[in-house]
Amino acid sequence: MATTTARPQRSPEEIEDIILRKIFLVTLIDSMGNDTRVVYLEMTAAEILSEGGELRLSRDLMERVLVDRLSGNFTSAEPPFQYLVGIYRRAYEEGKKITNMKDKSVRAQMELVVNQAKKLAVSYCRIHLGNPDMFPDPQRDKSNVSPLLPLIFSEVSSSIDAFGGSSGVASSPPGFLDELFRDSDYDSMETILKQLYEDLRGTVLKCSALGNFQQPLRALMYLINFPVGARALVNHQWWIPKGVFINGRAIEMTSILGPFFHISALPDQSFYKSQPDVGEQCFMDSSTRRPADLLSSFATIKTVMNNLYDGLAEILRSLLKNTSTRENVLQYIAEVINKNASRAHIQVDPLSSASSGMFVNLSAVMLRLCEPFLDANSTKKDKIDPKYVFYGSRLDFKELTALHASSEEVTEWLNKNNPNNTGQPSQHESTNYSFICECFFMTARVLNLGLLKAFSDFKHLVQDISRCEDSLSTLKTMQEQTPSPRVAQEIVRLEKEIETFTQEKLCYEAQILRDGGLLQQALSFYQLMVVWLVGRIGGFKMPLPQSCPMEFACMPEHFVEDVMELLIFASRIPRALDGVKLDDFMNFIIMFMASPEYIRNPYLRAKMVEVLNCWMPRRSGSSTVTSTLFEGHQLSVQYLVKNLLKLYVDIEFTGSHTQFYDKFNIRHNIAELLEYLWQVPVHQNAWKQIAKDEEKGVYLNFLNFLINDSIFLLDESLNKILELKELEAEMSNTTEWEQRPAQERQERTRLFHSQENIIRIDMKLAMEDVSMLAFTTEQITAPFLLPEMVERVASMLNYFLLQLVGPQRKSLSLKDPEKYEFRPKQLLKQIVNIYVNLARGDHENIFPSAITKDGRSYNDQLFTEASNVLRRIGEDPRIINAFDDLGKKAKSAASEAMDAEAILGDIPDEFLDPIQYTLMKDPVILPSSRIIVDRPVIQRHLLSDATDPFNRSHLTPDMLIPDIELKQKIEEFVRSQQRKQQGEDMSMQSSSKSSIQSPDGTRPLID
Repeated sequence: MATTTARPQRSPEEIEDIILRKIFLVTLIDSMGNDTRVVYLEMTAAEILSEGGELRLSRDLMERVLVDRLSGNFTSAEPPFQYLVGIYRRAYEEGKKITNMKDKSVRAQMELVVNQAKKLAVSYCRIHLGNPDMFPDPQRDKSNVSPLLPLIFSEVSSSIDAFGGSSGVASSPPGFLDELFRDSDYDSMETILKQLYEDLRGTVLKCSALGNFQQPLRALMYLINFPVGARALVNHQWWIPKGVFINGRAIEMTSILGPFFHISALPDQSFYKSQPDVGEQCFMDSSTRRPADLLSSFATIKTVMNNLYDGLAEILRSLLKNTSTRENVLQYIAEVINKNASRAHIQVDPLSSASSGMFVNLSAVMLRLCEPFLDANSTKKDKIDPKYVFYGSRLDFKELTALHASSEEVTEWLNKNNPNNTGQPSQHESTNYSFICECFFMTARVLNLGLLKAFSDFKHLVQDISRCEDSLSTLKTMQEQTPSPRVAQEIVRLEKEIETFTQEKLCYEAQILRDGGLLQQALSFYQLMVVWLVGRIGGFKMPLPQSCPMEFACMPEHFVEDVMELLIFASRIPRALDGVKLDDFMNFIIMFMASPEYIRNPYLRAKMVEVLNCWMPRRSGSSTVTSTLFEGHQLSVQYLVKNLLKLYVDIEFTGSHTQFYDKFNIRHNIAELLEYLWQVPVHQNAWKQIAKDEEKGVYLNFLNFLINDSIFLLDESLNKILELKELEAEMSNTTEWEQRPAQERQERTRLFHSQENIIRIDMKLAMEDVSMLAFTTEQITAPFLLPEMVERVASMLNYFLLQLVGPQRKSLSLKDPEKYEFRPKQLLKQIVNIYVNLARGDHENIFPSAITKDGRSYNDQLFTEASNVLRRIGEDPRIINAFDDLGKKAKSAASEAMDAEAILGDIPDEFLDPIQYTLMKDPVILPSSRIIVDRPVIQRHLLSDATDPFNRSHLTPDMLIPDIELKQKIEEFVRSQQRKQQGEDMSMQSSSKSSIQSPDGTRPLID
């Protein structure tokens, strides 16, 4: 019977030796093993023997063996870094096996051995990476990238990454990186981390939204979660690059975080362009692509950009939570803002300013940092200290235009309020601001230079495309008529330009317009902005305090301008305003749109009207949310019409060299709103009340400018029609036209299209103004019939009537009047309706006389001709009859006026108004020039210009001095002339009676 002998049980020392040989891949005994990685440490073995020791690996020999292995030049041995990582990996694997040991005592000893081996591996990794020259490394010169980088990539990799971490090390052993970074001292890790941050920056330097930025971003996030990693990042010399020549672009490209913020779908200057090119990859030949393809591209870009925003926000949030790194983060953001202040300019230098991509990304990240205090009720608004704008040392607000105060007024106010009276804040004032306060103002600046600037760039891009398409259309027309190689080349160039612009436009659309979340966050931020700003003057209540508090007046103008720009932009994107509470914005607009004492810039107040115009419920009645804002909103019902009328007047003088043309666009927006509000009963009632209360004030000024604009616009468009017809005649004579030089034909064609556009715009505005006069005169007539206004209104109506039915009307006929918004039939009906409406309200019968006083356009035949045209086009017979009656009254008044003029005879010069040279009825003395004029004449002048016409000094109606003595003289002169005429008439009658007798001379023939 065979007997078996039990295997001798190994001693703990033997087990320890076996485990350590496996972990360190070394041996102290020369033996030919199969694993070529195992190194025979001959010298170490000799030393141990000479010391009387056993050739067995143990904890005591562990470090000595490791140093000897790393220090020697062994053939086919692994390089130091891979070897040290391998030690950790093998120790980890051995540790898992040890858990199966039954002997608890041995298991505990072996666990200590394995843990010590791991600690040694990590410790010598730090030493090797910090001092690469310490141990021989044949692979050292092969790459400048830290060998840790692939390990970190493998640690943070996910299934969606384009590539995993390889480069010689498949993956990081579990726990290795944590142990490497967690408990290390800063000095030993600073150099290692510095290299890592530079490497990470390099991996994304030319990376676009479609590039592989996810791994580097997660790697950065991973590193800063370790205290040593966070500290090393903010202490890096490239955290905020220093130097005389450092500008906005330099910070973007050289700082550690800059290239991460540069990752974008937005176009950039060609030198800094990232790859892959998003425009070419996603939107090439977009006009021929399937809509589903475009939607897929939009969705991809939105997703990757939000991943980037979330990652960058998490990085900054982590650094901000750490009190030792918070200040560095705030300094970095402030430096980026201050060095890129020029991005607010219309023209931005791409070589000295950071890209739009960086600032849109920073905008999205800052909004994420603001999220905790962007609650619906703005409960954290009191933590935002306005003194930050004046005394905060981090951001420079001094160069920014204030809402109302000049820079001198700001300085004076600050000096007066500063207890030190030095203009410099105390240390306490400059530093004691909460994070909410700092974050709020930094976000406001970033949005101004980022998201809002991108809106402006997008708008200009759309305009460029439109302009190029117009030019292309003109060139193609020319090429069809007379082919030319030069024109053909220009067509090709324009088509390429349109393709490039279109790609860029779609990139903006993908990253910004399609990102509803980004727009909603921005709207939440600006809701807090308006609530906070209104808090500077005591809250949402009207009327406003008489004097504007300096705290409000000194705030940067762009705070309000950015609110309006965002609202305009978001209002034009479908569903962008869904779920947004607009009441605070509405209150703000109504409060300040007609308050130049609070917001000096008239264009900014005009922008508020543009917002309201975007919100105006269309005639389809689809927008119930915005209709509530207009029709059920308390401040809206009380003040909207009044403030629109006031702004209509204020915008006459903006101070800009383009004010004359600007006012028409602004008034067009106001007119559209007023037309809508007239149809809302509560607003119509408010309007009628204003016309009654402000009959001699703002309402009269409003009517005056409305009439001025109507006359100018119609006159301008009618003259342009005549010019257009001349050009049409030139171009229709093909024989003569084709003989002209190509350049001249091109210029004349461009002029033709330009004239077409001018006519279309001017005619539309003129029709709008006349329409407003027509519908308001149905209910409001008194202001039109005031002495200073009635002749002005009558002259305008007569002029329009002359153009529409006078002898020259055939010269204004167009082939396609609708194309130019010219609707002569509709215009004539409206003009006649205004005549009739005013005649109905004329209880003192002064309107017919005013009609006839217009020597330039009045002719009784015009009324007859107009009635004939109205009958042909089917106007209401009642209107025609009322108009005919007015014509008869006017004719009668003209006859009476001629008789009265004959009665007065030669009028003394002192009784004549020096402006119109007519007999004065109510003479007044101008206080400055001491000239005597007729009150209605000077009041009419003052409606447009508040100056003395003789010396340009300031003048208002209440400053006029009645000349009672002269008035009595004039009245006496009129009475005497009338008496004289009556005496002459009686004498003539007596004479004729005595001369006409019966043949027998006894009695007259006519009794």
